[in-house]
Formats: sequence, C-alpha cells, structure tokens
Amino acid sequence: MRFRDRSDAGRRLAAKLGKYAERNDVIVLALPRGGVPVGAEVARALGAPLDVFLVRKLGVPGHEELAMGAIASGGVRVLNQEVLDQLQIPPRWVDAVAAEEGDELTRREAAYRDGRPAPDVRGKTVILVDDGLATGASMKAAVAALRNLGPARIVVAVPVGARETCDELATLADEVFCAEMPDPFYAVGSWYADFDQTTDDEVRELLAKAGDRVRATTAV
Repeated sequence: MRFRDRSDAGRRLAAKLGKYAERNDVIVLALPRGGVPVGAEVARALGAPLDVFLVRKLGVPGHEELAMGAIASGGVRVLNQEVLDQLQIPPRWVDAVAAEEGDELTRREAAYRDGRPAPDVRGKTVILVDDGLATGASMKAAVAALRNLGPARIVVAVPVGARETCDELATLADEVFCAEMPDPFYAVGSWYADFDQTTDDEVRELLAKAGDRVRATTAV
C-alpha cells in the first residue's frame, strides 16, 4: 500500500495511535526532515504538541546512502557494527564523518528552534515519528538519546518499515507502531508516490503552525 505523500502517511499512522489522543502527558517528536510532515499530522490528530529531535545518519564514505551509524542530540552515537566489520571501516573515518554531521546537527537545531529551548520530556510519553524505517540507525540513536532525558515512555511510530527493523526497535523502545511492513521492503521512498525532500523552510513552517495550534488550544 503506497502513500500519496508524507501528510497522507501521517494521517493514516495517526489512526493507529488513538489511545494517545488528548493526553497532556504526550509529546510528538519528529526526526527532521522527512519525519516532520508525518509528525505534524500525528500531533494534530492526537491534540499533542510537536517538536523535532535531531538525528544525523553517518554514511559510509563514498557510499553515503549506506548507514554505518547515526548521532543524535546530547552527544549520542549509535554504530552499525555489522557494516563497520563487513567493510573494515577504520575508527578515524567514523570520527571524521561524525564531526561533519555534528556540525550540521548543531546548525539545524539553531535553524528549526529559532532560539527556543528543547522540550522537557521528563516524565512524558514521547512519540518518535519518522517517514519510515530501513536500517533504523537514526531511530535507534534517537531512542538511545531520549533515554538519557528521562521520559516515562518512548513510542516509535512510522508509516512503513522493514519488518526486521521494526522488530529490533521493539526491543529498544517501549512500543512500536509500523503501520505497514511490506515484504520485500526495498526502500522507504518506494512506498510513497511523492517522496520529494522536505526543506528547512517547510520544517519551520510546520513547527510554527503546530505551536500556534497548541497556544490556541491552551488559551481557550
């Protein structure tokens, strides 16, 4: 089953998360950039606030689409040991890529939050959203980083994912929702009719709209 675009995927994913609707202990954190349009629809449907959680894939030099790991806010690094061993990637390569991606992570935090502090997730139920799971490296890094921040519960929610990756995430998060787990999986983009890259401006716009919605609700 293909999704029209990320917004369509978010609406269909939200339908599976009804038990988290209208709860004041729930926050939706989306992985930029592609996870934000999905997360915006989930947050709107659940009546929950939306923010971003920054994660950067560590691509193999020369084969950047292949993840050898990921980094996340808070200095967390998660490595794909199988890829590192298979390709015999030296630690200095990992360090170099991590430093470069760390600079981009810092830039995006400043760009997306516009000076706002990161949300306090202590004691909250955090729903981590992305547009799909292939290797899951970015989501694993996000879960690991969030554990250090003291949430009561971490829920991973994606429209589509590889079954083995969804099963692996189930051992790390408290709950996992993979709306579709096609076999064979191919790639995340294979399950979207429109998989154009989400821009920084679109991320900022979606976060601003979500913030306006939450402020309007609390003012009533």
